[in-house]
Amino acid sequence: MEALKERKCVPCEGGVRPLDAAQATGMMKLLHGDWQLVEDGKAIRRALKFPDFWRTMSFVNAIAHVANVEDHHPDLEVGYNYCRIRFSTHAIGGLSDNDFICAAKADALLG
Repeated sequence: MEALKERKCVPCEGGVRPLDAAQATGMMKLLHGDWQLVEDGKAIRRALKFPDFWRTMSFVNAIAHVANVEDHHPDLEVGYNYCRIRFSTHAIGGLSDNDFICAAKADALLG
């Protein structure tokens, strides 16, 4: 099976079902252990800490580039030394493969 971080997002305009709880739980095993299923399984979230503002913003800019390339965008909360990332596929009101692909790409940015 191709690694999540190597996959490309597929455009999602709705009309497909979100991942069910079992599917989402299975996909969670492919991500860093700090990711959490939240909002009754409709989103995933990870909180990150950085030593300073420069490193925080470097990560934010890198994840923004990934989101632009994949055309799948996270919700971000950013401060001096932290970034919280949340993925959900708004068009379907829950999680899709795209959320996990982008989360894996975020994990790869962190090494």
